Amino acid sequence: METKTCQNCKKDFQIEPEDFKFYEKMQVPPPTWCPECRMVRRMTWRNERTLYKRKCDATGNEIISMFSTASPFTIYEHSYWWSDKWDPRDFGKGYNFSKPFFIQFRELLESVPLPNLANSNVINSEYGNHNADMKNCYLSYASFGAENVAYSQGVFNAKDSLDSYNLTDGEQCYEDVLCAKVYKLFFSYDADDSMDSLFLKSCKNTNNSLACVNQRSKSYHIFNEPYSKEEYRKELKNLDFGSYKNLSDFKKKFGEFVLKYPNRFASIIKSTNVVGDMVMNSKNCFYCFDVYDSVEDSKFASHAATLKDSYDGYGFGGNAELLYEGIDSGINASRYKFTAFTHTCHEVNYTYACHGSSNLFASIGLRSESYCILNRQYTKEEYESLIPKIIKHMNSMPYIDKKGRVYKYGEFFPPELSPFSYNETIAQEYFPLTKEQAINQGYSWKDPEPRNYQVTLKTQDIPDHIKDAPDSILNDIIQCQHHELGSSTSKCNEQCTEAYRIIPQELDFLRKQNLPMPRLCPNCRHYQRIKQRNPLKLWHRQCQCAGAKSENQVYTNTIAHEHSENHCENSFETTYAAERSEIVYCEKCYLKEVV
Repeated sequence: METKTCQNCKKDFQIEPEDFKFYEKMQVPPPTWCPECRMVRRMTWRNERTLYKRKCDATGNEIISMFSTASPFTIYEHSYWWSDKWDPRDFGKGYNFSKPFFIQFRELLESVPLPNLANSNVINSEYGNHNADMKNCYLSYASFGAENVAYSQGVFNAKDSLDSYNLTDGEQCYEDVLCAKVYKLFFSYDADDSMDSLFLKSCKNTNNSLACVNQRSKSYHIFNEPYSKEEYRKELKNLDFGSYKNLSDFKKKFGEFVLKYPNRFASIIKSTNVVGDMVMNSKNCFYCFDVYDSVEDSKFASHAATLKDSYDGYGFGGNAELLYEGIDSGINASRYKFTAFTHTCHEVNYTYACHGSSNLFASIGLRSESYCILNRQYTKEEYESLIPKIIKHMNSMPYIDKKGRVYKYGEFFPPELSPFSYNETIAQEYFPLTKEQAINQGYSWKDPEPRNYQVTLKTQDIPDHIKDAPDSILNDIIQCQHHELGSSTSKCNEQCTEAYRIIPQELDFLRKQNLPMPRLCPNCRHYQRIKQRNPLKLWHRQCQCAGAKSENQVYTNTIAHEHSENHCENSFETTYAAERSEIVYCEKCYLKEVV
């Protein structure tokens, strides 16, 4: 094992013997940034939800784009970008050995036309990004196979749902986070195979229940206590969640209730030899998060599926192997190094928005091409002769950013060369910074563009109860609760849009389900959901089962554990930081109490 000091945060990190074997296999030097800083660096190259109106630079049509009009890039609408009306190789450049590699890459990035959005096969769903196979969706992102879904992110095969984060196989759901195979589920976290319920946390196969934690195969329960069907329905009616005040008061009560119960140190399901969280059906994975299925022999990967023998990626996989340092990369792919928005390729290095290609180096926007460098076509022999010379040049004349960080061969793209500012990207969602912090750390920041609308309904004037919301509210421009009307700045740091509208689908849903009008704009609502999930980082901790009770004496065990009256000695890596107030149990102690 070797200990190194991170170029970025200056903290020490370790490189294990098996890591060196992987780097040798990939023919790359070991990293100079720690895993967390590498993750943030990659994230600065993915803009999911910051959208703008602009014109297509080819057709002149009005389009929605993830690139602002102020950006220096040429942007084509989706259909034109994928057409044969232009050739990305026409923008190719010869390699310049008198200039750092990354400067040449940025110059090419400003030259080659880029697609306005990263969508595929979307119908009536233009207001969204990084989506595929979507129909009638609005302001939804990084989703697949959804229909009639709005204000959501990471939704897969869902229908008729609103305001959800990482919802899989859900229908008629609202304000759910990390839930799967659910129907008519509202305000829930980590609930699976459940229906007709509200405020569930870590529940499975739970129906017609309210405010329950760690329940399995239960019906008609409130605060983990059984009710008759009649009593349950009466209580639910009396609570009347159509009132914003009633709902807000209940949310606070439920938030206090969940602290009385133990949490599983990590959600690792049907997996072996895994360190991380939210991992399913995988093996030999370390420091991995949100791994959905069949990830093997991989490390530092998040939001990944069907992936083998890969390190350092977000949005990684899709029947892929031997990937390193990439974001939004994979799909029937192999041997990627330092890639963004690159799919169905083989043997590619330093690519952006490339598809169906092989043997590329420093290329942008190529489709079904081979043996290109900086988008210029070469023969196989020329290509293979030039690559070692470029790598040598990258090491002898490295790019040095404004913070003095050195970028030789083996580093991912510098954040300061990203097409996006820090707060336009998912880095701001998972590792939020203020403008001052971002600039001090060497990132760019984009201030909000002028908004050409006037608020017609202030937050305090929104009807408390959904039954009092008139049809005319669809015409209102509503003030976001986080925004101080008349101020030039927002009170929050969550990409607040200051105001928002209610769409007909949303009003119909809220009326039908007796739920109140939201008080926050879609971006601020999304950030509240992100806060519910644990961060993409790990802490070493000991189980808090102290014998008959939890360490803080709040929870009393329902059954004797193997360690009897003694404190459990198990330790683990967990996404729960030590200073948090939740009770955290190891796998054995948690399953004793819950299953």
